[in-house]
Amino acid sequence: MVKQELIQRSPVRIFEKSIHGGLRAGEIGIISSQSGIGKTSVLVQIALDKLLQAKKVIHVSFTQHTDYVLAWYEDIFDEFIRKKNLENARDVKNELIRNRVLMNFNQDGVTADQILRSLRAMIVDGGFKAEALIIDGFDFAKMTRERITAIKDFAKELELSVWYSCTVKGEAPAYDTKGQPLIIGGFAELIDVVIVLEPKPDHIALAVSKDRETYNPEHLALKLDPKTLLILEE
Repeated sequence: MVKQELIQRSPVRIFEKSIHGGLRAGEIGIISSQSGIGKTSVLVQIALDKLLQAKKVIHVSFTQHTDYVLAWYEDIFDEFIRKKNLENARDVKNELIRNRVLMNFNQDGVTADQILRSLRAMIVDGGFKAEALIIDGFDFAKMTRERITAIKDFAKELELSVWYSCTVKGEAPAYDTKGQPLIIGGFAELIDVVIVLEPKPDHIALAVSKDRETYNPEHLALKLDPKTLLILEE
């Protein structure tokens, strides 16, 4: 399979259709679930889809080990090659690596302003014109309205779409009656799209609980393979 065909037939096209063409510049989306369900996998699949289209992506990780994130990119790309028999796979992979920047921060050791300055230096001063910003492993219990507002303003200014992972914890109800994570309650209106991952007996359901001004919209149901955590093709 050639790269263009892989892009056209990607299950990410179905994902984008379910949220009216995907996340736009200046918008913030979150992938929400309990720990270990597949948030990072979904974010990497979104990023790889952008990279396959020769678009630049910055992946900001708040996990302790960048090797963990790199392994996801390697594993998912290798799975694409295995399933799709991608032509010129090595050249394609090299192109993806050139268009991806991975940044790692300790959430307790850096301020939001410091992170935005680092991102601005990369995008503006460094000439790395990214289209998407992936933020993985951030603890939303420490998110403030001021911080998310600053990220949104930054995204609008530099024409970035921003995807976060959001981990919900505990046995108590984690979502409100609209399907929104309670942990984002103080700034929920600033989040444009909310995707919730929910384990089922034979798959992981991937559902849209917010699409801009619409809650729990009618949409095409999507699933993750519980073994590979890849978005399943219909």
